[in-house]
Amino acid sequence: MTAPAMITVEEHLAHVLDTVAPLPSQTLPLAEALGATLGEDAAGRHDIPVFDNSGMDGYAVRGVDVATASTSSPMTLRVVADIPAGSPEDPPLAPGEAARIMTGAPLPTDADAIVPVEQTVGGGWSDSPEVVVLDAPLPGAHVRRAAADLAEGDTVLSAGERLTPRHLAAAAAAGITELVVRRAPRVAIISTGTELVAPGRPLARGQIPESNSVLLAGLVAETDARVASVETVPDDADALRAALGRAEHIADLVVLSGGVSVGAYDVVKEVLAGTVDTVSVAMQPGKPQAFGVLAGGTPVFGLPGNPVSVAVSFEVFVRPALLRMLGRDRVIRPEQDAIVAMGWRTPPGRRQYMPVAIDHTDGALSISPATRGGSGSHLAGGLARAHGYAVVAADVDEVRPGDVLPVMLV
Repeated sequence: MTAPAMITVEEHLAHVLDTVAPLPSQTLPLAEALGATLGEDAAGRHDIPVFDNSGMDGYAVRGVDVATASTSSPMTLRVVADIPAGSPEDPPLAPGEAARIMTGAPLPTDADAIVPVEQTVGGGWSDSPEVVVLDAPLPGAHVRRAAADLAEGDTVLSAGERLTPRHLAAAAAAGITELVVRRAPRVAIISTGTELVAPGRPLARGQIPESNSVLLAGLVAETDARVASVETVPDDADALRAALGRAEHIADLVVLSGGVSVGAYDVVKEVLAGTVDTVSVAMQPGKPQAFGVLAGGTPVFGLPGNPVSVAVSFEVFVRPALLRMLGRDRVIRPEQDAIVAMGWRTPPGRRQYMPVAIDHTDGALSISPATRGGSGSHLAGGLARAHGYAVVAADVDEVRPGDVLPVMLV
């Protein structure tokens, strides 16, 4: 029997990304938008800064009055006003006059520079009627001009950005109180396998702890999506059909693990025949992959059952799909070059994603396999030591110490 032809990672990913689409938007207050993806550009409602203000504690002056000031020829000014931060006052300044001012306070209309306290004698926040200026400020010195950062109507945040605390702070500073964001995808997770039992339960011969749902639920949450449900079902077609029916009612995406290979009990292929494309992707781990759309229109992934395969498949295919559904502008993990400290063998004709531990000791990134047993897709323990996945081209048969490889950082 002839083995099915393998497709490339890029071909399978292109099919996935062509199938899924950004979810509808909703409006959220700033306090609830952290981690969401912006659905449309957000424009400032006022300038940043809002008004001309002082960048130092000191004295607001007319530059012409102190243009020749120096330590050898100090200038004395009358202090006619105090302006703390938040003051609405705009005191007039006649020739020879100054206003004591705090950082962030509005600059008087008649002033054009700030003399810091450190460049005065007898300065400071006191009731002194005079201040002696020891240094001539440059025009506009220590003045924060209105709209120097952003003007009213400027784009503060761009659609497709993941909203961090820094984004929300910028929005608040621009007077924005709510944002239009994409709704987070709801993901149903179904682990298949008669051999699976809940972690911590006694294991009979042939049974193993079920870990894929824990892994997938964490990865989904890490991608800013929502876990709608988690189920474990045996290798039984009717049980899987029932689980899929429940999932499709509550989820925007369904992710299955196990049952997509060529084994006699791989029921995912049986149940989803005609609904999903089951393909062989030229990658290791994660060669068997399934993807399609359920009868009700919900996209569904069928991932291999071994934990490392699940982890890699999620990063390469599922995560980009979720980010596309979130409307994110970048859906592929960044990669960074690293030097190989300990080599390994690679499979012929398939791109390898090797879980690696990263060492920064010498200032440069160096990597070694995270699993003690090599690249086996069943070696779940090594995932705890992995900082990323080294990406080895399909035409490489051996990775040697000193080689430089791109690493998908996770």
